[in-house]
Amino acid sequence: MNIPTISIIAAIAKDRGIGYKNKLLVHLPDDLKHFKAITSGHIVIMGQTTFESLGSKPLPKRINVILSLDKNFVAPVDCPVFHSIEEALNWSKKSGDSEIFFIGGASIYRQAIKYADKLYLTMIDAVYPADTFFPEYGEFNQVLKEEKQEYNGIRFKFVELVKDGDKN
Repeated sequence: MNIPTISIIAAIAKDRGIGYKNKLLVHLPDDLKHFKAITSGHIVIMGQTTFESLGSKPLPKRINVILSLDKNFVAPVDCPVFHSIEEALNWSKKSGDSEIFFIGGASIYRQAIKYADKLYLTMIDAVYPADTFFPEYGEFNQVLKEEKQEYNGIRFKFVELVKDGDKN
């Protein structure tokens, strides 16, 4: 069995802000398309709050795994629930998927960063009011950068980074 790439995908502002009051900082249709294109067909692991911010509905064309501290939390059919990152990762690694994605929120990112091989970041060239932030990621090196884009005056770019020593 191949070892899957463990990835994190997020849109972050210049100060690493990622959300405010359980919502994304800005609406960027191209970022949402990018997210869908990269994660479709793969396992996505998210916290319960992120799941609830999506309307408590699983993302289509993905296996949705939910992390919850609430031992009584019940998710929709076909959404496995785990109570630790390690449990979710162990289960996900047995799936045969080539890449497993952590998709938020901030607490999940903080816990998952040590396991991550790769980051897919949408770098937003602005700062917004935020109450949740992406963790430091200095041990990752940029391997791909797309041209800057703009939507409604908001400049952003997609970058991919890999952890030092990884050959992905």
